[in-house]
Amino acid sequence: MEISRKTDYAIRLLAELVKSGDAIVSVRCAAENSDVPYSFARSIQHDLVQAGIVSSVRGSHGGMKLSVDARKITLRNIIESIQGPTCFDTCDTKETNKEGRPLVSNYAFDAVWCEADRILKDYFSAVTLYQLVIEQRYPRLRHGHDFAALTQDEYAAIAEGA
Repeated sequence: MEISRKTDYAIRLLAELVKSGDAIVSVRCAAENSDVPYSFARSIQHDLVQAGIVSSVRGSHGGMKLSVDARKITLRNIIESIQGPTCFDTCDTKETNKEGRPLVSNYAFDAVWCEADRILKDYFSAVTLYQLVIEQRYPRLRHGHDFAALTQDEYAAIAEGA
């Protein structure tokens, strides 16, 4: 899986909106503050409006603002709204036999891709836009298979204990 430049830019623009609270932010200001080319930002704004993540406000003091709760929208929601499902093609697109196993000659590798797919989805689902931007929390694998959103200090404490 690859995070596209468009997705990266969309996340940067959304971070600007989260920082601004409920204020309307011009696309130009958001683009400049997040180092996104203005023409690309306009296109991304349209996609974010279509996805229902931002609303567009017209007029001399217009711009965009979040139309979702930053505390509830996950990184996975954002990624998938811009570039489609987060998945490894080898996992979600294979036909299966009656036991549910993919119809491929070497199942061992497909099992690896499917598990990586599950982990990736869980990872991107483990943190909200608010946690990333305001609380500066980041997903980290803890206790076997669960992800938690941790601060940089919590990361450091785990790294020191490792």
